[in-house]
Amino acid sequence: MAIAVVKPSSWLTNGIRVEKVNNLNLFKFTDELGLRMQELLDRKKADSLTPEEAAELEAIGELDEIFSYINAMIASQV
Repeated sequence: MAIAVVKPSSWLTNGIRVEKVNNLNLFKFTDELGLRMQELLDRKKADSLTPEEAAELEAIGELDEIFSYINAMIASQV
């Protein structure tokens, strides 16, 4: 059985927003994607993630790492 691969780029149009924080434009998750990530983290903690949800959580986590890096780069240029 193949598990569908979730690509972080699938959230580019509806999972990402730019927020002004201390005069910096930083990348953030939309409330919807943030809530989905929390839901998946809770299910993981309860050991009830499906393989598809695990793949989705991994993709969201990868996107979170990318945002953290980009936002740190933006902040360091101030």
